[in-house]
Amino acid sequence: MPFPLILAITGASGAIYGLRALEILRELKVETHLVVSAAARLTLAHETGRRLDEVLDLASVHYDPKDIAAPIASGSFATRGMLIAPCSVKTLSAVANSYASDLIARAADVTLKEGRPLLLMVRETPLHRGHLRLMDLAARAGAIIFPPVPAFYHRPQTLEEVVTTTVGRALLRLGVDNQAYAPWKGDL
Repeated sequence: MPFPLILAITGASGAIYGLRALEILRELKVETHLVVSAAARLTLAHETGRRLDEVLDLASVHYDPKDIAAPIASGSFATRGMLIAPCSVKTLSAVANSYASDLIARAADVTLKEGRPLLLMVRETPLHRGHLRLMDLAARAGAIIFPPVPAFYHRPQTLEEVVTTTVGRALLRLGVDNQAYAPWKGDL
């Protein structure tokens, strides 16, 4: 695969989605450029029990979220796109309003301005009108709104299957061919 993928993990619940994406991308030998927000560092430890260094080691390259001079902050750094998994409402708001105050928001803004796919696994429920407005603004700017809504047609038996299938489908939407999801075969 010719270009790297940017992956950001934010502080919303669902850090397992970003972690599983890293694992799958590593298995596929896709170069990953990772940014983990300060809030995500806490969420990762709490929800997954994984140490930050273990998570960072899964990526090809990782950056401090305050490093707005990182290569991924420039459109001249060619990528296949960006996945934010999970995407907090705070990050959604930054993307929707082009408020590039940290590396995650800056890399997302660059991804959009360069016409590359930006997939936001927005993790919030219930949604109020402000959340919906932000999703609409982000979608109008070119972002793909991809809440991690599980599919059940393949009859998953474990939480791991649900997460893996959801992440596999998100990666497919970004153009990363993988076997992590069960495609619908039309057999009712």
